[in-house]
Amino acid sequence: MTSVAPPLPVVLDTNIVLDLYVFEDPTARPLAEALERGTLVAWVDDATLAELGFVLASRNFQPGLGTDARRSALAAYRQRARLLAEGAGGTVPELPRCRDRDDQKFLHLAARAGAAWLVSKDKRVLSLADRHGLPFSILTPRQAVARLAAQALVTGT
Repeated sequence: MTSVAPPLPVVLDTNIVLDLYVFEDPTARPLAEALERGTLVAWVDDATLAELGFVLASRNFQPGLGTDARRSALAAYRQRARLLAEGAGGTVPELPRCRDRDDQKFLHLAARAGAAWLVSKDKRVLSLADRHGLPFSILTPRQAVARLAAQALVTGT
């Protein structure tokens, strides 16, 4: 008998979203498939969406990527992600400070959303992964994919 687990709440940093919806990185493909199936639910807020929009709109980002492709990537992610309104979500415990202040918003969102994972490739974010007391795990895409595979074995999905 297989059990149906509720969707696992996650936060994906901007580079992971770009890997999924712009670069179609094969390493991260299982994450995109899990979002499609509803195995994962990605949480966003206004600040993280603004950063993604800013990166996609930047002239310096993939100059060959047309405006339609940029808009399509943003729309595809917004369609899959759930928006957590400002002030909504759980109480945020004291979190470690990321050396890059721009990345602190992902830690804050993960705590507010009750995320199980914050998936990142950013070395400054990943350097916080071993901090005790974090209410979520900080994982690389490969680690997240491995955990997805392990969960599929346990639940039979």
